Amino acid sequence: MYNPFSWLRSVLRITLFFVVVIIIGLIVDRLILAVALGAMWLLAVQFWQMYRLNQWLWRSKRMTPPRSKGFWEHIYEGVYYLQRRHRRKRKELSKIVKRFREGAEALPDAAVVVDSESAIVWCNRLARIELGLRWPQDAGRRIDNLIRHPKFIEYFNSDQYSQPIEVPSPTNVQKTFEYRIKPYGEQHLLIMARDVTRLTQLEQTRKDFVANVSHELRTPLTVLNGYLEMLQVSEQVPPELFSKAMTEMSIQSVRMQGLVEQLLILSRIEASSERVFENRVDVPQMLAIIETEALTLNQEKHHTIEFDVDSDLRVYGSDTELRSAFSNLIFNAIHYTPDGGNIRVSWQRQGHRAKFCVADNGDGIAAKHINRLTERFYRVDKARSRKTGGSGLGLAIVKHVLSHHNSKLEIKSQVGKGSEFFFYFSEELCIDKNHPEDEDMHLQ
Repeated sequence: MYNPFSWLRSVLRITLFFVVVIIIGLIVDRLILAVALGAMWLLAVQFWQMYRLNQWLWRSKRMTPPRSKGFWEHIYEGVYYLQRRHRRKRKELSKIVKRFREGAEALPDAAVVVDSESAIVWCNRLARIELGLRWPQDAGRRIDNLIRHPKFIEYFNSDQYSQPIEVPSPTNVQKTFEYRIKPYGEQHLLIMARDVTRLTQLEQTRKDFVANVSHELRTPLTVLNGYLEMLQVSEQVPPELFSKAMTEMSIQSVRMQGLVEQLLILSRIEASSERVFENRVDVPQMLAIIETEALTLNQEKHHTIEFDVDSDLRVYGSDTELRSAFSNLIFNAIHYTPDGGNIRVSWQRQGHRAKFCVADNGDGIAAKHINRLTERFYRVDKARSRKTGGSGLGLAIVKHVLSHHNSKLEIKSQVGKGSEFFFYFSEELCIDKNHPEDEDMHLQ
């Protein structure tokens, strides 16, 4: 137990020390020399204690102070007390910072803090995903050097932040972000980016939906109405014609039902506000189910289908949307590859990213069609699409699912040699149970 320092006791000790020195000096008849040697001894002790203090503060790894007596014991204990108090304050501050970061990570928006020099001080995980920022590599870099859209730079440098602005995402041109800037503290700025793509697309989606449905349903409805009118005006219909009419009407009604279902799926994906970056998707298990369905679908086509799946690689995303994207690409390969073809499905880690790929050795696609394949209702061969039951919406669904996950469908194809459909998920979305640090990084 440390006792409070007593100045009186220290003065008495020094006085007693010099009394003894003087007595010795008088005994040996060298008073001045004895006092000088005593003073030098006392000064040497002080320098020695200062040296020990310096070593403890700057070189030693020990937390506890060196043992000493008197005045220097008081100094050591005082420094040790201040160190402990600072450590307690640092722990409290660390807890506060941790709670702040946990709260900021829970925000539904991308958040970035910049200082008076426009340099990035901190950003949350959504900012890394949606704005393409890297942490901690981008710490200290100017935000207007990383988000370079002219409209954002003008807004950021205007110092007029009363109204938000809408700017395309720097990582995904299919998304639109609403930026808000709030000054706070000592010339710091909090930049909030919210995904408003769904709101800006709702009206356009409605217009496209009406236009597409009216166009695509016109043909089957014309067929149905034609046969119904014929059956109504004809009192006796030959059995062959009646059978043909019923078969054709059944085919067209199934086609319309499939078309409506695909349109509803596409509209649901476009209007989705699900926070896909919080949900873990077991892709290997999902592909195992799709493989079973693909083998059933393949019974008439007799393709050789190979699945090469990394059983440990999972991602953050929407389970239903990713299942739709994977199955559309795989089933398309089965439908459009000539009988007896080879199809290879791959799900593997490539570098820091995850890659999904479907490759076939079918007829291939001419280069002029590739850039338009993801358009709604676009078909390379309309007659063949109708024969296989294609609606022209499968790749449009894949495109919107991948856009929702900050990815993009890429297509490589050569006529007569086959096609390859593939896409990547970024490092931020990958989870690998063989690399525990992946999951820890997402949770920081």
